[in-house]
Amino acid sequence: MPPKLGIIAGGGDLPLRLVEACRSAGREVFVLGLEGHADPEGGKLPVDRWSRLGAAGAMLDALREAGVRDIVLAGRVRRPSLAELKPDWRAARLFARIGARALGDDGLLRAVTSELEGEGFRVVATQDVFRDLLTPAGNLGAFAPDAQAEVDIARGVEVIRALGHLDVGQAVIVQQGIVLGVEAIEGTDALIDRCGSLRREGPGGVLVKMSKPGQDTRFDLPTVGAVTVERCAAAGLRGIAVEAGKSIMLDRETMAGAADARGLFIVGLEVPQ
Repeated sequence: MPPKLGIIAGGGDLPLRLVEACRSAGREVFVLGLEGHADPEGGKLPVDRWSRLGAAGAMLDALREAGVRDIVLAGRVRRPSLAELKPDWRAARLFARIGARALGDDGLLRAVTSELEGEGFRVVATQDVFRDLLTPAGNLGAFAPDAQAEVDIARGVEVIRALGHLDVGQAVIVQQGIVLGVEAIEGTDALIDRCGSLRREGPGGVLVKMSKPGQDTRFDLPTVGAVTVERCAAAGLRGIAVEAGKSIMLDRETMAGAADARGLFIVGLEVPQ
C-alpha cells in the first residue's frame, strides 16, 4: 500500500480530483488547504487542516503529525506580497536563503520543494498519483486546427519558449500571427478574459499552453478544464492547444463535449525538445 499522501491544496478542481483518485485506489490522504487559495468546492474538498501560506512551521508540523511521507503540490496559488504573506521564522529563513530565486514561479517552487525534501518528505508529481490527467497527443473532439490556426499555434510555442527561459508564464493567445497577450502573474483565466476585448476581425485566436523549458514536472504543470473552454468561447477564441504529456487536462470528456458544442478545437501538441 502506498504511503499516506499529503496534498497541499490551492485553488481549482485539481486537489479534489487527486483526493478522488486516491480514494478509488484505497490510498490515505491528508489535505492541507491554503487559506485564501484552496476552494472547498461547495464542501466537496475534504480539508483536514487549513493554513496560511506564510505559516511554514505549522504546515510542516501538521504534515508530520498526520503521518505524511509523500507530498503533492496541487492547485492554483496566487502569489501574495511579502506583507500579505506574514512569514513565520521558518518561512522567513527560507526566503532569506533563496533570495532572487523567489522572483520567478519555477525558482520559488524548486526552492520550496528542496526545503520539503530537506525536512524528510518526498515531493511527487501529480501525474504519478493520477496518470490519466496528462494531456494526450492529437485532437480531442470533433474539430481540428486549420492552416491559420496551425501558424498561430507555432507562433505561440515560439513565444512561450522565449519567455519560459525567463520563468515568465505558460500561456499565450495568438490571433492571425499577432500576440494578443501573454500570461504573467494574473493567470490563464484573466489572460483569456483580457484578450477578449483585444480580438481582431476575422478568425478567432488560439490559446497555447506549455510547460517552461527545463521545468520540474512535479509541480505547476499547465492545466486546462471545462472552464477554460467556456472562457475561450466567451472571448471569441476558436481553439486551445496544450502540450501533450506535460500538461494536465481535467474532465476530458466534459471538455470535449463543451468544445464541440461551441465549435472550438482542442489539440494536444507534441512539442520537439
